[in-house]
Amino acid sequence: MPHELHVLNPATEELVATVPAAGPADVDTAVALATEAQRSWAAAAPADRARVLRRFAATVDAHLEELALLEVREAGHTLGNARWEAGNVRDLLDYAAGGAERLNGRQIPVPGGLDITILEPLGVVGVIAPWNFPMPIAAWATAPALAAGNAVILKPAETTPLTALRLAELALEAGLPEHLFQVLPGEGPVAGNALVEHPGIAKIVFTGSTRVGKQIMAKAAGQVKRVTLELGGKSPNIVFADADLEAAAAAAPMAFLDNSGQDCCARTRILVQRQAYDRFLELLTPAIEEIVVGDPRDERTQMGPLISRAQLDRVRSYVDGATENSPTVEAVRGKAPEGPGFWFPPTLLTGLAEDAPCAVEEVFGPVAVVLPFEDEADAIRLANATPYGLSGSIWTRDVGRALRASRAVRAGNLSVNSHSSVRYWTPFGGFGQSGLGRELGPDALTAFTETKNVFISTEA
Repeated sequence: MPHELHVLNPATEELVATVPAAGPADVDTAVALATEAQRSWAAAAPADRARVLRRFAATVDAHLEELALLEVREAGHTLGNARWEAGNVRDLLDYAAGGAERLNGRQIPVPGGLDITILEPLGVVGVIAPWNFPMPIAAWATAPALAAGNAVILKPAETTPLTALRLAELALEAGLPEHLFQVLPGEGPVAGNALVEHPGIAKIVFTGSTRVGKQIMAKAAGQVKRVTLELGGKSPNIVFADADLEAAAAAAPMAFLDNSGQDCCARTRILVQRQAYDRFLELLTPAIEEIVVGDPRDERTQMGPLISRAQLDRVRSYVDGATENSPTVEAVRGKAPEGPGFWFPPTLLTGLAEDAPCAVEEVFGPVAVVLPFEDEADAIRLANATPYGLSGSIWTRDVGRALRASRAVRAGNLSVNSHSSVRYWTPFGGFGQSGLGRELGPDALTAFTETKNVFISTEA
């Protein structure tokens, strides 16, 4: 009997669906079919590819609520978040469609002739998507890869395959050629590994843990296979004493509680200048306690459950370890439902050592630490005191300080007086162990192309 994936509703622990799990033979078949489909797709006029992708976007838009509700059931996301995610898939497809007709090479001045560059598709791209934002992150790679003339095989996370499977059905409904975009649910060590090692896969795009990202990079190296890796984060939220403290405190909770803290960009290290520390905590503490945690289908809910029992145990172990092992640690906790579901309350920790596990490791849950700093140099030192460098925020009224700190913080995506990290119009990616390469933005399509140089002699 084929192995199956069991999809649970994180809010109730009820079985939502069982899905057959793909194995290496399924990957072989999918790559062969995708290779054939990709040849004709790459040969199509860019305008025709763009037209099909826009129809795909329109089809997603017509099924927005259906996709959102499916995401609520399989991932436990709040309804508002799930609607945004489905809308983001639509927007990414529209944006990438525009790039299909603007994937330009260059004419380079050289003596004795004409030199041009041509951007050609890679072939078949393997996308390994995570469970924390199943729809949009899958689309970050899938949309530009298709627009650039590639085929895509998407392996969704084991816990969240349903929206990906539905998107594949909508792609066919919209007129995307058969086998051009395939979804293969399966386990990472089986189906994911088969994608990484398959010689017919030209590139792997992976979003997930740094540990697994390193393994994928090592395996891809054997074939000199391209990779884009979006990995972990431990992002700082730096609050200087001259900032609008009321605005900074009001924005801080959802900067680490959105999606129940299951976000690589979550601002889980709140660094506050010492002279503003007490006042900031006075403002922040009631805001944490008032966060509405509950049924993801309720429009009033701000935070839902964690994805799984394993993730709940992981988060609990970090917080228990911090509070039990140090008498100086204090915890501010919000409310969370009791009974079935993978619930953990919003939690704020103070009094930790700056090198404590909760302060430097990615917890991936609704937990943040607050650490004081003395001056600008100390803030930068603390901000950079992890191996990660994905995102971060800087709160100050001093424009010069904002620019200095932005240059000094080692991170790929920073916001000043804001926590907004991700826009599909702008590049996204990390420094250090937060990953390799950039996604989104005006250059997204070029990440799925080869540059071919052609010299044409004009000499008689």
